[in-house]
Amino acid sequence: MTYEAILARSFSRYEQRKLRYGALIGCLLIFLSFFTVFKPYLGPLPILNMRLSMGIAQRMFATKETESSQKQEMITVAQKATAKPELLPISTSHQENVTTKPELRLNSTYPKENETITKPEILVNSTDRHVVKNASMEAGPEVLLNNTERPVEIEESVPLNSTDHQDTSLSIAENVMRKREPLCNILNPRTDVCDIAGEVRVHAKSYTVYASSPEMATQDDGHTSWKVRPYARKSDRTAMSSVTEWSVLPASEGRREIPKCTQNHSTPAILFSVGGFSGNHFHDFSDILVPLYLTARPFNGDVQFLVTNYRSWWVSKFRAIFQNLSKYPAINIDQEKEQVHCFPSVIVGLNRHDDFKINPSMPPHTTMSDFRDFLRTSYSLKRSKAIELRAGDPRKPRLLIVARKRTRSFTNPARIAKMAKAVGFEAVVAEADMNVPRFAELMNSCDAVMGVHGAGLTNMVFLPDNAVLIQIVPLAGDWLSRTYFGDPSRDMNLRYLEYKIGVRESTLLDQYPIDHVALRDPRAFHKGKWDDFKKIYLDNQNVKLDVRRFRPTLGEALRLLQEQRH
Repeated sequence: MTYEAILARSFSRYEQRKLRYGALIGCLLIFLSFFTVFKPYLGPLPILNMRLSMGIAQRMFATKETESSQKQEMITVAQKATAKPELLPISTSHQENVTTKPELRLNSTYPKENETITKPEILVNSTDRHVVKNASMEAGPEVLLNNTERPVEIEESVPLNSTDHQDTSLSIAENVMRKREPLCNILNPRTDVCDIAGEVRVHAKSYTVYASSPEMATQDDGHTSWKVRPYARKSDRTAMSSVTEWSVLPASEGRREIPKCTQNHSTPAILFSVGGFSGNHFHDFSDILVPLYLTARPFNGDVQFLVTNYRSWWVSKFRAIFQNLSKYPAINIDQEKEQVHCFPSVIVGLNRHDDFKINPSMPPHTTMSDFRDFLRTSYSLKRSKAIELRAGDPRKPRLLIVARKRTRSFTNPARIAKMAKAVGFEAVVAEADMNVPRFAELMNSCDAVMGVHGAGLTNMVFLPDNAVLIQIVPLAGDWLSRTYFGDPSRDMNLRYLEYKIGVRESTLLDQYPIDHVALRDPRAFHKGKWDDFKKIYLDNQNVKLDVRRFRPTLGEALRLLQEQRH
């Protein structure tokens, strides 16, 4: 008996049919398993096209019973082909493997007739940042998955069809909201500042600051490195030309070889320059000392200063301020060529709000009055308030006449002092010098100060509260006088008076006839050119004060000191 015959007798027809069905089902299971395992590596299926193809196939195999039934079927298929599709949920596992695909179109069940849906656009880049933007539309949704490095923001979340996929969309949104702040703020028009946390290495030989914190991965603003000149007057090319440029780079071992630490510090550090216009008393305060106060004060002295473009005479000049802001001697970082200083955090550059001003609404939310209190403490100044005169008070308020040896100086200081005494002041004539503690003490002992517009008036920071500042405005000096001393004085709890000289009080009358355009209309003469303006009106003009014309101004200063402030 043959093998086929024995097999035929062993199974009934019914059992043979079951075996065939079982084999068919097994093959299908194997195929589905194969598709499931290798799905992440397969390209996205054009589901929309497949759905339409299936609809066409159904129409081809449909039984044509009557002409009316054929028409009904064609209408049904046409409705399905033009219906508004709905977004299918996207699994997170699929998202991780589609970044190389430029575009994916997904469709699901059809919405109700006349229903308007939201079209989401999702951009996915290589660092798992997403953007979801909603726009009302009539056509089907489109999902774009791109490998992009552009910074993105999430505006609104898109509700998905199931709770599982809602959780997925929320996790995506949470990742987006963890957007890192750039380490360097380069948007401030006055200064660039980098605030770097984590292990930071300062390599003076290459003028480089290496940051190894996780935040040094590609930043959301597209930067992975910065070049910074740590001086708070970045819009002035002349000032910045003498400031050393430092690089801020990520210390990624896989990208570059970084120097090893030779000196480890447990305190944070601030790296800044004393180049630029340092040496000019106004710029000393406006560009360096006030910004240094804003940047260092929150550390309460527990901070190390790293000074580039170090000038020993300058640091000595303001030693009292340095010592009150930091517990440690400043390091001349330019001389540390063979060292690599390592810190838990470093700020490169100084925060700055405005010219000789502090904005209380900006961090660290302090004021110019607070800064003046800090200076009084630093220089052990005794007086916090100016004299308050009462009727019949025999005391005389003290007036300081600020002298200048070169430009914009008084040509008749003795006559001014004599007139001031006649009005009721004790007059003192003095010029500021390198001895800041001594001049600060003199300024603090006075109740009023007067001087021609110039850097010497910067010492008004040492005046007691409610003192009077009288600024003598030279020809063409209106804007400069108001911007650099007039407006700032009001934030210092001082009382401000201004005296604009006449043409006959300017020594420019010795150089030009009285009807010359340089005297009649200075703006038309210098035409907004700074070099021409500076050469004539700042560098070649002195003041011969008309004491009779000026006397009412001194009388007003005396009256202000007699007023009571509560």
